[in-house]
Parts: sequence; C-alpha cells; structure tokens
Amino acid sequence: MLFTLVIPVMVLFIGFLMLIRGADVFVDGSSAIAKRFRIPPLVIGLTIAAMGTSLPEFAVSVSAALTGHNEVAVSNVTGSNLFNLLMVAGVCALISPLTVQRKNRMVEFPICIGASILMAVFGATGIAAEGEIGSIGLWKGSVFLLLFAVFLLYTVRVAMKSRAASGEGGEGEVLPLGKSIFYILAGLVAIKFGGDFVVGGDTAMGGIDISYGAVALARLFGMSDTLIGLTIVAVGTSLPELVTSIAAARKNEVDMAIGNVLGSNIFNVLLILGATAVISPISFVAENLTDVCFMIFSSVLVWIFTWTGERLVRWEGAVMVICYAIFLVYAVARVYCT
Repeated sequence: MLFTLVIPVMVLFIGFLMLIRGADVFVDGSSAIAKRFRIPPLVIGLTIAAMGTSLPEFAVSVSAALTGHNEVAVSNVTGSNLFNLLMVAGVCALISPLTVQRKNRMVEFPICIGASILMAVFGATGIAAEGEIGSIGLWKGSVFLLLFAVFLLYTVRVAMKSRAASGEGGEGEVLPLGKSIFYILAGLVAIKFGGDFVVGGDTAMGGIDISYGAVALARLFGMSDTLIGLTIVAVGTSLPELVTSIAAARKNEVDMAIGNVLGSNIFNVLLILGATAVISPISFVAENLTDVCFMIFSSVLVWIFTWTGERLVRWEGAVMVICYAIFLVYAVARVYCT
C-alpha cells in the first residue's frame, strides 16, 4: 500500500515542480526576446506573462485529452478558475485591499463571465452518451479558439494604445539571444513532461505494471477524475497564479494581481478548453455543469464586490476564501456521501 502511494505522490510532485519552473523559465525567455525586438512591456504582460501562468493548465488538459481522461481536462479548467478567483484574489485581498480598474470591471469581468456561460451552454448540449448531458467537440472548440484570438487582438490593441500614450519603450536588461532561446525550449520541455506526470497513467518497469500521477491517486482512493481535477490538479497548476498575484499584492502592484487572475481565467476557458476539444471531444456530465454554474456564480459575486467601493477589501476576500472552502467540502462530499 505504501509503495503504491509513494510513487503516484512523488511523480505528481515532480510534475508540479516541472510545470511551475518550466512556465517561469518559458516566460523569462519569451519576455527577453520580446524586449530584444522592442515589443512594449504592456503587450508582454498581457500576452506572454498571462499565457505563461496558464501553461500548466494547458499542458495538463492537453495531456488528459491525448490519454482519454477528458474529465480531468474539464475539471482542471473549472477548478483552476475557481481557485484563481476565490483563493488567489481572496488571499490577495486579505493581504492588501485590491483596487480594481474600471477597464477590469467593464471589459474583462464580463468577458470572463460570458466565457463561463458559453462553456455551460456548450457543455450541456450536443452529442451525449449514456450518463452524459452533452459534449464539446471540434466546432465548439473552434469557436472558443476564435474568441480567444479576438480577445488576444483586443488586449494587444489596448496595450499598444497605452504605450503610445505613455511613451513606454523596450528598455532594460535583456538576456542574450542564445540563452533566451534555450530558456524557451527548456521551459516547453519541462511543461510538456510535467503535464504528462501530473495527469499520470500506467507504465511497465522491469516487468511490473506501475500507475503514477493523478490517475493513480484517483484509483487508489476511489476518487473520480472530476474530483482529482477540481482539487489536486487544479491547485497544483494554479500555483504560478497564486505566487505571482500574492507577490504583486505584497508589493502593492494590485492592478497586476487582479489582472493576472482575470487574464488566466479567460485563457483557461477559451484557449485551453478550446484546444482540448479540438484534439478530442470533451464529454460533460451533470457534475461538470454544476461546477461551471458555481464558477459563474462566483464570478458574478466577485464582480459585484468590485463595484462596492471599486476595490476588494479584506472582508470580501474572507467571504471569497470561505466560498472556496464550501465548494471543496461539497465536491468531496458528493463523491464519498453518495
């Protein structure tokens, strides 16, 4: 029993380390190349940095799709978004009240909520097998990717206008070109294999069949792929957002903290879910829809909080953290109490 538990946990831990460090190195290399070609820092922040913190979710979801564990892909996106919105932003608000820009309230929050609603509608419709309520296939995934491209173009356009108004340039210390390319390649390799390790599967070593990663833990404790994705995988892949946002809050860079959460959540639904669905159709069960509806509710709740005084204060952050704890209790209870 101990041996069968140690290997999955070790592989999962190594996978998380590879994902986090790989995303960090990838962003460093990409940012350096962007600065070398004088791409504005605002554009770097809104595109490369935001994508970098979402790369772990992307790697895990794509790996899950390729290995036939699409429930992990769906719950990873849902769980990561809930963790980002309620825990990351909530903890940051507890550390220091978060001022929310008008642009976040008027544009990014509505886009985030709209993407979540579309995810619920798409998931509850379409071809469904026994025990399922719908699916997200090729054409729905393509719609998500198209909307992601539009959002990306919008963020770049806004950043370019801001740069023109402020006169920002691409100054600053830049890594050597060769080192930047090495960082990008090393980051991508770490992210790829980190995603494989986190999702897990079965392999043979010395004639012995060994299960590893989240899949092995799910089997060992009788947990569903959905619960594993909502909890262990979602929290692990959201660590970059947590570290980045808490660091920003402690330095009073509050705009960066809330912007990182919103940007990552939009990327998770439109890019990650879209790419996963294009690779392999994603089946939706009733549990998935319930989780997405809670995600929509949470997004609307936090959005309302941002309009009361135009910032998230400590008591609101406490409410958000409590909401996440309630959701975790519910997610675990529906597996072990039914």
